[in-house]
Amino acid sequence: MSELERLVKERRSAVIFEEGVEISEAELQEMFALNKFAPSAFNLQHTHYLVITDATQKEKVYEASQQYKVKTASAVIVVLGDVNAHHHIRTINEGLLNLGALTPFQYEQESQSVTEFYESRGKFFQREDAIRNASLSAMQLMLIAQDRGWDTCPMIGFDAEELQRSLDIPAHYVPAMLITMGKKSEAKQRPRGYRKPIHEYVSFNKMNAE
Repeated sequence: MSELERLVKERRSAVIFEEGVEISEAELQEMFALNKFAPSAFNLQHTHYLVITDATQKEKVYEASQQYKVKTASAVIVVLGDVNAHHHIRTINEGLLNLGALTPFQYEQESQSVTEFYESRGKFFQREDAIRNASLSAMQLMLIAQDRGWDTCPMIGFDAEELQRSLDIPAHYVPAMLITMGKKSEAKQRPRGYRKPIHEYVSFNKMNAE
C-alpha cells in the first residue's frame, strides 16, 4: 500500500477530540507552507485560512456552530474563499512576467481575460468559485494534517453570518467550511459508514441509469 493510499484510507472525521492537546503555530505554519501548492483556478489562490486557537475566539465559533468538538479541538480553522480573488491576477502573474515566462502582451492578455471571465459571470459565480477552490485547498490540508498525525473534521453546520460578524471577517470572504483539528478520542469512534460501490457514483462516457 502506498503512503498516499494509506493516508486516504486512514483519514476519518474525528467525532470527539482529546481535551488539552495543544498544536504549535510553528507546526501549523509548516502545514500551510505545504498546502499552498493546492490547485486553484487560474492560480488565483482563492483560499484564506483563519486559524483559531484562543479560547475566547473558539467560544465565538462555538456560538455560531453549537458543536462541542469546536471547544475540544486543538485548532479550529475557518476556511474562507475570496470572491474578489480575480482582482489580484496582475499581482499573481508579475513573477512570471519578471522571469520572462510571460511577455508583456501575454501578461496583459491574461489579466484582461481572467478579469472578464469572472466579471461577466457575476456575483453568484464568483461566490460559487470561491467556495469550490477553498474546498480543494481544504481537502489537501486535511490530508497533510493526517500525514503529520493530526485528526480533522470538516464542518458545514454553522451560522455563516454570525461567524463572519463575531470574527470580523471582511465581506469579500465567504466561509466555505470549518475544519476542527486535534487528536481524536477513540472513545466514540464509530465504524466507518457505508461507502458506495464504484458503479453507484462513477459513470463512464454517459450517465448510468438511476
